[in-house]
Amino acid sequence: MSGGTQRPGGTLPPGETGPGASAGPAAGSGDLAGTPATDRPATDRPAGADPGSAAAPAIEPTVLAWDPAMAGYDFGPQHPLHPVRLGLTMDLAASLGVLDAPGIRIVTPTLAPDELIELVHDPLYLNAVRAAPDPTRARMAALFGLGTADNPIFQRMHEAAALITGGTIEAARAVWEGPARHAVSIAGGLHHAMPGMASGFCIYNDPAIAIAWLLAAGATRIAYVDVDVHHGDGVQTAFYDDPRVLTISLHQTGRTLFPGTGFPDEVGAPGAAGSAVNVALPAFTGDGGWLRAFSGVVPVLLRSFRPQVLVTQHGCDTHALDPLADLQLSVDGQRASYEALHALSHELCDGRWLACGGGGYALDAVVPRAWTQLLAVAAHLSLEPGTALPAQWRAEAPQRVRAVTGQKSVGATAGMPRTLGDGVSVRYRPWDAGVGDPDDPLDRAVAETRREVLPLHGLDPTVDR
Repeated sequence: MSGGTQRPGGTLPPGETGPGASAGPAAGSGDLAGTPATDRPATDRPAGADPGSAAAPAIEPTVLAWDPAMAGYDFGPQHPLHPVRLGLTMDLAASLGVLDAPGIRIVTPTLAPDELIELVHDPLYLNAVRAAPDPTRARMAALFGLGTADNPIFQRMHEAAALITGGTIEAARAVWEGPARHAVSIAGGLHHAMPGMASGFCIYNDPAIAIAWLLAAGATRIAYVDVDVHHGDGVQTAFYDDPRVLTISLHQTGRTLFPGTGFPDEVGAPGAAGSAVNVALPAFTGDGGWLRAFSGVVPVLLRSFRPQVLVTQHGCDTHALDPLADLQLSVDGQRASYEALHALSHELCDGRWLACGGGGYALDAVVPRAWTQLLAVAAHLSLEPGTALPAQWRAEAPQRVRAVTGQKSVGATAGMPRTLGDGVSVRYRPWDAGVGDPDDPLDRAVAETRREVLPLHGLDPTVDR
């Protein structure tokens, strides 16, 4: 997700690399979630080169929490977070057969009740959200971060946010109680909302509420991995003093991007030291650097923590075409992270995986392609990156964005892609290929995170991987 509607810096054209991407043309999923480290050759790894230790899972029900009414979470036509991206995603997924995959179950959620929202949020804040559409309450709303450029007030704001939250709770219930191993809350991932404050386009923090629900249901070890371009500050805040929840966020450094937090020394409160993990990536990091960073932090910590459930947030605003940030990933690189997290869920927590959406502001050119692939991975569906986009969908997507926003879309400006992927050969240099290059900004960022956090888990940052 995001706050502010302007990029803090410039951007590189698609295809150019940034810090940490020098190892080759970006990264693959192979060793991202592969076998626990052994003596592997220090070579670039293509996607899928090492499938890892997890056996191919049998097809099981995958729950998708969805209701078209979720499009009611709408800050207005000029706001970057426009719900047209959800409709475009669902239509693309349907046209490519993802929603007809064996085992996919679409569940229609209900509004999350107050008592569940209040697992994370202050009751006074809920009252403020409910009252915000009343113009006579504008001054009060402003005290709670409502009515700003980032968080404009709209009618039935509480109901819209509570429906999305209800979807994420229902997805959590499905993986904890059955019948599913995987569940997706495509409209969820609103990770910036604070206990008593709206922030960064987020009213209720649905992933944090779902995690709190899981804890109340009996879970004692939950891992949360956030791959949005923005630091997952709201989820970190909710569990900063709770050792039962491990939060890991890989994001563009807060020195150049909202919310200005998420640095390696943010490791958790006393009594929960090591429960918060932050990888603050340099602007313009591409696939190769991003996936190298992932490989150096995420698998080793998840394997040490041994979660019972894996909750993930999949903001696709890390893409090179995203208008609000400065990372340079491709859809193919993003897919590699989905596959890695999927594999880790099977290796570590019997496949219990709750995946949420998140940020993403290239409404037609990126978000639908990225999240269609997320849905496919969760459904154990093989959907090749070279799959052609349906001609009708491809033609209509920019028109639909223009019709509801009044603005020319990213797809209309940059040209709509023709395939599900970006045609990138996804490669990366795994972290275990060396101890890191002190002259490389990407490697310095990863090494700093490892130095801060790994010893708190009884791990050696110079050896363990």
